[in-house]
Amino acid sequence: MRILLIEDDPMLGGALGDHLDADGHAVDWVRRLDDALAARQTVSYDLILLDLGLPDGRGLDFLKQLRRRGDVTPVIILTAMDQLSTRIEGLNAGADDYLVKPFDLSELTARLGAVARRYAGNPNPLLVLGPLEVDQAHRTATVEGRLLELTAREWAVLERLCQHPGVLVSRQQLEEALYAFGAEIESNAVEVYVSRLRKKLGVDLIRTVRGLGYRLSAE
Repeated sequence: MRILLIEDDPMLGGALGDHLDADGHAVDWVRRLDDALAARQTVSYDLILLDLGLPDGRGLDFLKQLRRRGDVTPVIILTAMDQLSTRIEGLNAGADDYLVKPFDLSELTARLGAVARRYAGNPNPLLVLGPLEVDQAHRTATVEGRLLELTAREWAVLERLCQHPGVLVSRQQLEEALYAFGAEIESNAVEVYVSRLRKKLGVDLIRTVRGLGYRLSAE
């Protein structure tokens, strides 16, 4: 997923960025709300991780502004404020989930996956397409019962294709799943990772729509 992380604490922000990157996500980390607004106007994100107390304003005001604009990007609030009233205000403002600091990084991974699946319209973490089984909760894939060894980048591509089986995913969407701001995008990166996945999944599961993108076969 392409994730916007809005967190002003340098230690926590760095730890979250490293964890999410290791999980195969592309992360843009900003420490101020004005930078978050600028990023949101430039990139289409799959999910936003939002701290509430930021140097230039309240995270809740940022969230309310997004929702007033009709922005339905999933938002998970990360905050040290654990009062019930604050949690209720955040959820009523349009947040999809809420994590109180300190939290376990594995719990964050699980909540990210659950929110993403709900927005994709399929809360079931297990996707079965013929011989392929993808467990999005445990981030594993098997073909005919054989566990596949996937790199973080390969998983990022597969995860994006799995969000809407049978639906065309553009090359740009796959690039956004792979790279964060400032990362150098090689011209053939998507083709390279799709080729690697085909070798592991089977050549017929990922189909190319010439000039447009790729789709995961739902047949």
